[in-house]
Amino acid sequence: MSSVAVLTQESFAEHRGGLKDIEITGIVPEDEAYVPTYLEAFPPLPDKGSPGERTGEPSGAWSKIRPIKASVITQVFHVPLEERRYKDNSQFGEGEEAKVCLDIMQKTGAHIELSLAKDQGLSIMVTGKLESVMKARKEIVARLQTQASATVLIPKEHHRFVIGKNGEKLQELELKTATKITIPRSDDPNGNIRITGTKEGIEKARHEIQLISAEQDKRAVERISFEKAFHPFIAGAYNRLVQELTQETGARISIPPPSLPKDEIVITGEKEAVAMAVTRIQAIYDDKKRKTTTISVEVKKSQHKYIVGPKGNTIQEILENTGVSVEMPPLESASETIILRGEPDKLGPALTQVYAKAKSAIVVEVIAPAWLHRFIIGKKGQNIGRITQQLPKVHIEFTDGEERISLEGPTEEVEQAQAQMQEIIKDLMAKMDYAEINIDQRFHRHLIGKNGANINRIKEQYKVSVRIPQDSEHCGLVRIEGDPQGVQLARKELLDMAQRMENERTKDLIIEQKFHRTIIGQKGDKIKEVRDKFPEVIIIFPDQQQKSDIVQLRGPKNEVEKCAKFLQKLITELVENSFSISVPIPKQFHKNIIGKGGANIKKIREETNTKIDLPTENSNSEMIVITGKKSNCETARDRVLSIKNELANHKETEVSIPAKLHNSLIGSKGSLVRSVMEDCGGVHIHFPAEGSGLDKVTIRGPAEEVERAKRQLLQLAEEKQVNNFSVELQAKPEYHKFLIGRGGANIRRVRDRTRARIIFPSPDEPDQERITIVGKEEAVQLAQKELEILIKNLDDVIEDTMVVDPRHHRHFVCRRGQVLRELAEEYGGVAVSFPRTGSCSDSITIKGPRDCVDAAKKRIQEIVRDLESQVNIEVVIPQRYHRAIMGPKGCKIQQITREYEVQIKFPDRDESAAQEPVSQENGDTDIIPRKCDIITLTGQAEKCELARAALLALVPVTIDVQVSYDLHRYIIGQKGSGIRKMMEDYEVNIWVPQPEQQSDIIKITGQVPSVERARHGLLERVKELQAEQEDRALRSFRLTLSVDPKYHPKIIGRKGSVISQIRKDYDVNVQFPDKNDEQQNIIVISGYERNAHEAREAIEQLVASLEEMVSEDIRLDRRVHARIIGARGKAIRKVMEEFKVDIRFPQPGSEDPNKVTVTGLPENVDNAIDHLLNLEEEYMLTVTETETMAAYMKPPSKAMVTGGNDDDKALAKGFVVRDAPWNAQGNKAPDMSSAEEFPTFGAGIAPKQTSAWGPKK
Repeated sequence: MSSVAVLTQESFAEHRGGLKDIEITGIVPEDEAYVPTYLEAFPPLPDKGSPGERTGEPSGAWSKIRPIKASVITQVFHVPLEERRYKDNSQFGEGEEAKVCLDIMQKTGAHIELSLAKDQGLSIMVTGKLESVMKARKEIVARLQTQASATVLIPKEHHRFVIGKNGEKLQELELKTATKITIPRSDDPNGNIRITGTKEGIEKARHEIQLISAEQDKRAVERISFEKAFHPFIAGAYNRLVQELTQETGARISIPPPSLPKDEIVITGEKEAVAMAVTRIQAIYDDKKRKTTTISVEVKKSQHKYIVGPKGNTIQEILENTGVSVEMPPLESASETIILRGEPDKLGPALTQVYAKAKSAIVVEVIAPAWLHRFIIGKKGQNIGRITQQLPKVHIEFTDGEERISLEGPTEEVEQAQAQMQEIIKDLMAKMDYAEINIDQRFHRHLIGKNGANINRIKEQYKVSVRIPQDSEHCGLVRIEGDPQGVQLARKELLDMAQRMENERTKDLIIEQKFHRTIIGQKGDKIKEVRDKFPEVIIIFPDQQQKSDIVQLRGPKNEVEKCAKFLQKLITELVENSFSISVPIPKQFHKNIIGKGGANIKKIREETNTKIDLPTENSNSEMIVITGKKSNCETARDRVLSIKNELANHKETEVSIPAKLHNSLIGSKGSLVRSVMEDCGGVHIHFPAEGSGLDKVTIRGPAEEVERAKRQLLQLAEEKQVNNFSVELQAKPEYHKFLIGRGGANIRRVRDRTRARIIFPSPDEPDQERITIVGKEEAVQLAQKELEILIKNLDDVIEDTMVVDPRHHRHFVCRRGQVLRELAEEYGGVAVSFPRTGSCSDSITIKGPRDCVDAAKKRIQEIVRDLESQVNIEVVIPQRYHRAIMGPKGCKIQQITREYEVQIKFPDRDESAAQEPVSQENGDTDIIPRKCDIITLTGQAEKCELARAALLALVPVTIDVQVSYDLHRYIIGQKGSGIRKMMEDYEVNIWVPQPEQQSDIIKITGQVPSVERARHGLLERVKELQAEQEDRALRSFRLTLSVDPKYHPKIIGRKGSVISQIRKDYDVNVQFPDKNDEQQNIIVISGYERNAHEAREAIEQLVASLEEMVSEDIRLDRRVHARIIGARGKAIRKVMEEFKVDIRFPQPGSEDPNKVTVTGLPENVDNAIDHLLNLEEEYMLTVTETETMAAYMKPPSKAMVTGGNDDDKALAKGFVVRDAPWNAQGNKAPDMSSAEEFPTFGAGIAPKQTSAWGPKK
């Protein structure tokens, strides 16, 4: 089996460790503190030898170098035939073995190749990453090779070293040997370890387990029990003695802390070191046991903490100074006896020190009523803070529910604090009073009011404090404290409020939920009016999710009744106004009902006081919904219907036609019913859905046409029932329009005479020549004969001429011959030819079917008569207005030509005339008009006059509007957006003077109505801007505030949360100084004057609370920091919230890694520090136990044996070797910066001198 492994940091260290001199024996150095020799670090290359020598094993330390490992490895191993689990495969590569390998590859990600050896054994090659290969190998052995099992017996206490930390060692061993190792439980008396796997794997695993057990046999653990009272002598003052023992012997000594009721001392390490340490400790114990004696003294329990000192430092100090141990009773014990243990001659000085420490501080109690305590403390601790700042060593403690106040500290300072405290109490007793009243608990929340409005008003008005018990206390006692007069007034008002509430009543109104939103109104404006009208009544609506109809009223009886009647009246009106009518109106009439700009619908809504909803444009619905009072809705409906009836005599009727005839009446692709609708003036015929079985056909449209369509449908239905005979004819598509005739006159005559139905093809039908005749057989045949005669006549093509005055020729051929195209389409495709331009001929040629030619001649004569009756009118409009009159893409002119049936010709543009200044004003008519200003109208005389008036109405006018120059830039807007919007909205041109002119005149040009609307809009905009200017002036008030820069981060808050809230609450801008500003303490507040002052007060209050805070540094062992902080800081955040303090831990690399800073109010800081110290003591027990366990897991390094420590390691820099050539006498270290001693490849440098590296070659 061969393998290549991955290069890791550990394997590289082993690789370097293998380069050692042959003569050096012992374990390869593993610790960083070990300094290798020069030969170990840089072994010499082997000398050249004979060929025979080269074929042998490589000599020198290079043979010890371990191979550098690759990231992907390959392992090959063999499964003998007798150990194969599957032997009966008919064909290799198939069956269970292949399936197992495929499954293992999917699970582990490794690549597996199988091959069959000559002895029918199985060769397996596994490729992949180290971890994947090891897992795959274990799976292969377990599933493809038969398994055996064996047991190995080692001492029970060695089992945990086989398991390793979190079972890691056991997992590694199983992967390495491809076996399953089962270790008995700790409570199992059987100590055998069972190994399951291949024979080879079992042998490897047994060997590894025995090696681990043998290694542990070299170590020792000794547990010795001494009386707890002698532990301080063994540990020494500040644990110095036990540290010295550890350094001298190399063994680890663990002494339980005083708070732990254990007397067992644990010593771990090498056997010799442990034995030496046990001997030394036993000697210390025997010596102290023989020489020491004890004395007992009684000291008040309250003074014990002064003897112990912070973290027990005072006891350690006494032990160091006198060699006497001070034994304190447990905190939970009521005993006041302290035992001093030591040599007789040293007990006296120790006792003196104990009494001195006990009397270094006293505790005094001051009596004051419990309700007065919070006034003694003051708002945010101001009163008590003054005492603690003057006398920082005095600790003041208030006890809830008790009248005593404890003062603790140095005697002199406690007496001063006691005097000041009594003075404060005396002054408060003279000024303060309290009263207690019993009010039913159900009224408490009404006394408090919404968001505390009522109770806060009473507190501010009477300068008192009102304490209302929590609901959970089930108590009705309300306490009032403060100024005697204010207490009495507040008491009277609270009793009055309670009396009124006792007279209150609650009433439930049943109001349908659909009306709730209407009663409340948009943003609650309507219900606010009701509440203002009945201020003493509380109106409660149910949540929408509850779907309840009950609205609750609560308040004085009379007011509740009045409010209920008012709401019932309001509901009655809502019910009346919720009547709804749906009116079907054809979609084509909706725009007429709406009116221009919504004028019609708005007028109906206002006059009838109703709500009218029309369907959207995309909707297929024709229903208009009217909502309001019944009478008003009916009036509005009549108004809507009258508009529809005025527009058209519209009617809707239903015809009963058997459903089986519907498809035949509709025709192919709806051709038959479409021809009926077109023939009857655009009526709408609606057949029921296919398969519905309904016979009703709806016809909607003008009354006369509806009746006509009804007759045709009934006639068709009758024909279909009697005889559904049809014939098809072929006719050129260009003949169809002539056959139909203008307005369908020709085809109608044929239908009337024959009573047959004639259907022409629709534009989207593929066969455009087919004409279908439907009806009774006799009628169809008669219609067929008439149409055939007409078609035959159309096929009889003739050519004829007629005379048309040449001045009218242009009318026919202009616009790309549009008139000629219309003639050809209407009259069977006749071809009309006019003489060439410039010819003097007045004769035109018409070619086509005889009937079509005759009809075309008549039509041409009608057009000529109409042209001869036309007149030309000239309209003088200055050229500069022509473009405005035309409109975008000539839309305005096109509208006039369509509406008045005239032709409008504009003159050619004269650029020289356009540049000339126009001097005539106010309608001067004496000046001769220029050719470029004359517009010509052609058409009927009366229509030309109307068109002339329409053109003149389009001529723009210009007016001047006086607007202050300062407002021009605001009217223009950003990048002209403001002025562009006004021009688009009012369809005018607005000219603003250039800035250098500083003129107040703005010119508006456009049509008269638009100009007037624009002027009003501009003046309204000016008013808005002036109001904004006044508002900006009010908002520009500024004031400054001086705040120590150290408080700025707290005022800003995390991610600006605090200052953002201040800005939002007071609608101000707060600016902090930049880093480069000279005055770093100035904060600028800008906004409305009142808001700015309120914001300043808020910041000053925040600063005042920050100034009361103190910061204290404490030392907590850095090993417990992570435990105190907790996962993602959860634990420390909880501590900070509980004690209302800020706790900062040192950053990595800090000079003092144990220093922790606590910031907050003095009392909170003290409580938090006590809590942190307690946590430290608790967590240190775990740390000690963990370190004790670690001694079993890792042998002491060379650094420990030689007394090295972490600090020594930190000082070592670079790579250091011993016995280097340059250390010899007369040599010096090579210069690494020299290109001669460390030359680059390819650069030849002349030798200078022989160095310690040997002669240069």
